[in-house]
Amino acid sequence: MKTRVTELLGIRYPIIQGGMMWVGRAELAAAVSNAGGLGVLTALTQPTPEALAAEIVRCRSMTDKPFGVNLTILPAAKPPPYEQYLDAALDNGVRILETAGNNPKEFIAKAKAKGAKIIHKCTTVRHALSAERNGVDAISIDGFECAGHPGEDDVGGLVLFAVAAKKVKIPLIASGGIGDGRTMAAAFALGAEGINMGTRFCVTREAPIHDDIKHALVAATERDTNLIFRTLHNTGRVFKTSVSDEVVATERRPGGCEFKDIQPLVSGQKGRVALESGDMKAGLIWAGQVVGLIDDVPSCGELIERMVAECRERLSLATAATS
Repeated sequence: MKTRVTELLGIRYPIIQGGMMWVGRAELAAAVSNAGGLGVLTALTQPTPEALAAEIVRCRSMTDKPFGVNLTILPAAKPPPYEQYLDAALDNGVRILETAGNNPKEFIAKAKAKGAKIIHKCTTVRHALSAERNGVDAISIDGFECAGHPGEDDVGGLVLFAVAAKKVKIPLIASGGIGDGRTMAAAFALGAEGINMGTRFCVTREAPIHDDIKHALVAATERDTNLIFRTLHNTGRVFKTSVSDEVVATERRPGGCEFKDIQPLVSGQKGRVALESGDMKAGLIWAGQVVGLIDDVPSCGELIERMVAECRERLSLATAATS
């Protein structure tokens, strides 16, 4: 399966594992890369740049295929040492970066000087075009169905991917709402040249998540997500649990809420506990509407081969239907 994305990244299939907090670890990234996709380590899952360097070494011991590092750059009162994380990736031979949030030009220049390829993840066409002008190599664009932060424009993938494909000249990767060969084929039909999956890769045997969480995601429908932080203009899509229900209820109460009112519920460390312990009352679990398409827990290799076969079948059937 050859596209500009496979050629850019040196991978067999144009399938990228999303950079997910607490989940983008070596065992998952290596499994995706070994299966022909692009595995991605999440830099900020590691507590320090030195820990990221060690995780890169661990991942390289599990695969000889390309893998990348996600670095999400967000404004904060006390921001992490972003540039040191970038240096840890580049100094340890990583040559594929997935960036999200802000994308400083100086970081792009530093990465390019080392020969790295940059995939920038965003949620709007205007931000995609800005990143393209700043010199990134590919755009990964998130539709409203995605887990995590879909932005504030509320545009679903069917429209967003098609509009982006008309306007973006560099390779386009579709993200959000993709979890099988049908949705992969749809992304290609809309003009994407690759896909990015987060939630679907969470429900694989290699994902470092408790089995109880995986089975809950399998049992879920496309209606089992909540949108949180809407009133704070920082919308996030998460799995529907008692914790996220309480966040939504707090935001909807008369007079609204401030972040401090929900901060104890949404702590990232509590989310980590939930993922690792299987206790869905412990913290937030981030998941997209694609849970409605998930009905098993395969290996990454089984999932990717099945998706590629189904994608080819669906594209062939669509061609036959219109000939």
